[in-house]
Amino acid sequence: MCGIVGYVGKSQAAPILLDGLAKLEYRGYDSAGIAVYDGEHLVGKKAMGRLKVLSEMTHDGASMPGYVGIGHTRWATHGAPTDNNAHPHFNEDETIAVVHNGIIENYLKLKKKLLDKGYRFQSDTDTEVVAHLLDYYYKGDPLEAITKVMHRVDGSYALGIIFADQPQYVYAVRKDSPLIVGKGQDGNLIASDVPAVLKYTRDVCFIENQEIARLSEREIDFFNVDGEPIEKEYKTIEWDVNAAEKGGYEHFMLKEMYEQPKTVRDTLSPRLKDNQIEIEELGLTDEEIRAISRIRIVACGSAYHTGVTAKYVYEGMARIPVEVDLASEFRYRNPILDEKELVIIISQSGETADSLAALREAKARGNMTLGIVNVVGSSIAREADKVMYTWAGPEIAVATTKAYSAQLIAHYLLALKFSTVRGTITEEELAGYITDLKRLPEQIELLLNNKERIQRFANRYVSAKDVFFIGRGIDYAISLEGSLKLKEISYIHSEAYAAGELKHGTISLIEDGTLVSAVVTQEDLYKKTISNIVEVRTRGAFVMAVTNEGNTEIEKAADYVIYIPQTNKYFTNSLAIIPLQLFGYYVAVGKGCDVDKPRNLAKSVTVE
Repeated sequence: MCGIVGYVGKSQAAPILLDGLAKLEYRGYDSAGIAVYDGEHLVGKKAMGRLKVLSEMTHDGASMPGYVGIGHTRWATHGAPTDNNAHPHFNEDETIAVVHNGIIENYLKLKKKLLDKGYRFQSDTDTEVVAHLLDYYYKGDPLEAITKVMHRVDGSYALGIIFADQPQYVYAVRKDSPLIVGKGQDGNLIASDVPAVLKYTRDVCFIENQEIARLSEREIDFFNVDGEPIEKEYKTIEWDVNAAEKGGYEHFMLKEMYEQPKTVRDTLSPRLKDNQIEIEELGLTDEEIRAISRIRIVACGSAYHTGVTAKYVYEGMARIPVEVDLASEFRYRNPILDEKELVIIISQSGETADSLAALREAKARGNMTLGIVNVVGSSIAREADKVMYTWAGPEIAVATTKAYSAQLIAHYLLALKFSTVRGTITEEELAGYITDLKRLPEQIELLLNNKERIQRFANRYVSAKDVFFIGRGIDYAISLEGSLKLKEISYIHSEAYAAGELKHGTISLIEDGTLVSAVVTQEDLYKKTISNIVEVRTRGAFVMAVTNEGNTEIEKAADYVIYIPQTNKYFTNSLAIIPLQLFGYYVAVGKGCDVDKPRNLAKSVTVE
């Protein structure tokens, strides 16, 4: 959550800060602010609401001259979204400015200490504690003050810091909240994520936990928590800068839905060689694959939903038992893991706080960990024992679409790899699976091109109060994601249920006109799910069904049917989710919702 940008160089800082923050709007925020050294003082401006309010207030940065500065988009945790609580925060003399992502867990204890020392606070935030604590320790050496603060502060933080008496530097500090450094020709930058710096540089360095970066116009130096110099390597970002732009689409979400055929193709193609599965970066030997006693998938949100699908795929294909855990619950239930269990952590950003904590818990227990991530060099990618990348490119919209589709493909490929090594499928079966995989991009494109029909249907439900999604087996997993897509961007109450559970309470919620979306792609479960459709329709529900071509029997039970192309039963999620994404999108657009930045949500959830 939140966004940080910092700059020091030859150009005016404020316009660069505002531009960088605009590239991070997808992270979610409710206020914004910047601080710039104007040659004599640190000057700050902050405002509630969208970034355009701050841009107008500062005339797009022109009214805040200076060559060094830090900026922030805040997502309220401690204290309401107000101008006072917006970042940057200052010490009392306004000679130190701080921006912060994360949560300071012991801020109340630190605040009491500082109050006892005579410090006065202007906000309700935990971040202001850092500004005053830096002031308390500062004796002319910024690095010394920063390291002392790091030793005193508990929690997660990414910090950008400026000292007025050393205006040639911007400092960046990181613990459990992502932060990068960009090395440019006309200056250097810090940011929460790569899109903020792509306009200025492709050479970036990922700051690790308990590390400090000191940036000047020409130099970048790195230090550990004890202030000792360390060496770091830079990576070149290969993304096309245009990939982080809308490219003529009304919303990033729509653009990213239309990028799914390419995303699926890019994730598949490098791994399909001579009708075999090869995942070069994986690094799992055949002996290690055969030794796996159980797979445990740990993730949050949509990534968790791909794990629910994957359970059926791994168990069905590779005959390996699978458990799926919500990352936010994993650590706190003291899970029982055996030593031969493979723990798979799924995260688009590779920085999801709960997922990263689950990874560390599994490693501490001695289990092998595998990260499925989209961002090369992210924390999960670096810390997992093994890694598999999804080549989705930057995903800006808060509601995931193409990253979800890429994660599904990663699971299919892993399941086929495991099945081949463990001998649970034949060469002939593998060839059939690969043929079906290769068809998916074209089939997804076909479904996307049917958007007008779904848009017309969606327009009928912009005033819906409740929508229910039902399915069995993999269809239940698809329903979970379809429901999430609708609720998170349209704010319509929506729930997904295993269809067989309807009679255990849920069916009491069905009344005249209630929309029920039934996913029916598993051929051996057609009849049972159709029975559930009849049950809800008898009680007044209007049923939208998503099913395979050829299943015309369903037209007798459902009111509206969307057909998807034929594919292997394990891969149907990749197709059935497309009309559900489109449905959620067009309902939200019809309601006038901010599709790319839904309220109360953020793209990267980097705090618990």
